[in-house]
Amino acid sequence: MRVAAVYDIHGNLPALEAVLRVIEHMAVDAVVVGGDVVAGPLPNETLQLLQSITLPPHFIRGNAESEVLRVLVGEPPGGLSERADEEAHWLAKTLTPEHKQFVASWPAAVTLEVAGWGQVLFCHATPRSDIQVFTRLTPEEKLLPWFKEVNASLVVCGHTHMQFERTVGNARVVNAGSVGMPFGQTRADWLLLDGEIALQHTKYDLVQAADRIRQSSYPDAEAFASNNVLQAPSEAQALEMLMQLEAKQAGEK
Repeated sequence: MRVAAVYDIHGNLPALEAVLRVIEHMAVDAVVVGGDVVAGPLPNETLQLLQSITLPPHFIRGNAESEVLRVLVGEPPGGLSERADEEAHWLAKTLTPEHKQFVASWPAAVTLEVAGWGQVLFCHATPRSDIQVFTRLTPEEKLLPWFKEVNASLVVCGHTHMQFERTVGNARVVNAGSVGMPFGQTRADWLLLDGEIALQHTKYDLVQAADRIRQSSYPDAEAFASNNVLQAPSEAQALEMLMQLEAKQAGEK
């Protein structure tokens, strides 16, 4: 089985369109959509496109989907930031009833049999949470409890928008990166998995994408277009931000 993993699309429809055009020509057997599809400028349009693909899709829930689902049942969103909470409320008003029902059906993780790897676990952030932050620099001893119950030889995750490969215990861990909001470079990042781990980088028309996003009803359309499409945080800036989030989650100073 040859699998394409597309994570953290964040409503960036033009980036997803570019990636799917590439995938169409790569003899892929399945597509895993790894969560955080909706938190961005064109959530309904992005979900509609994903529902139209002919390849067998497997959807998993990211923290953005969990946050909007909590809002829909009257609970606090519990996002990573005040802005994330505000976005969850906006999404609760913006998503169509059909798309709310669709997102609510997604599991937290899926496991697929992939040639050369055996059992591969696809989750959003970690096997035990859709919001835990870790990077390629996180000490392995901190991560071992998060991965100790994994029976897969390979774990594919996302959430932090930065591609990397590393080992945790007996498992190989790869971050697929972000289609819609990659850190470090202005492009769409994703993963192709068969016998090898192939980190992918797809270029697309950034100016045209920014224009489409600015025409959306998204409250932060200009900031998204300017800071996440036409340019991106540097790797150093992103790592600093992620390490601060990681420390905050751990209750560290």
